[in-house]
Amino acid sequence: MEYISNYDKYRHSYDVFPDAGRSQPFGTGATCFYNYLDLQIRNDTEQNVQLVIRMTDTHLFGEWRAGLPRIHTYEIYEKKHWITREYWGGYVRHNKIYRKVFNQEQEMVRDEWITENHAVMMYEPLLEKG
Repeated sequence: MEYISNYDKYRHSYDVFPDAGRSQPFGTGATCFYNYLDLQIRNDTEQNVQLVIRMTDTHLFGEWRAGLPRIHTYEIYEKKHWITREYWGGYVRHNKIYRKVFNQEQEMVRDEWITENHAVMMYEPLLEKG
């Protein structure tokens, strides 16, 4: 959302879920680790915003609301993704997150770097030979 220009987000230290069923790039979800690290958002604008959250039996849904009309839409994607085998025998997953910014006519106006993630994988990343 364009009204929140900067936000603080703790990076995932561990990648605990394989990609099966993943609906967004690794490292773009909110990190929650009760009572230690939670999602933190900073609004550097003059615009008031509201985060509305609802839950079902299986999903958590969130929506940002603001008093002004939306000027841009965004597409979050990963530009690079790689896995490294570390000296201690485990694996670390890496990626770079970008966002495409579109105007009201759905023309891309910017392609922006957002962050880079590095997380220890808590599962084997390679498929066994069948």
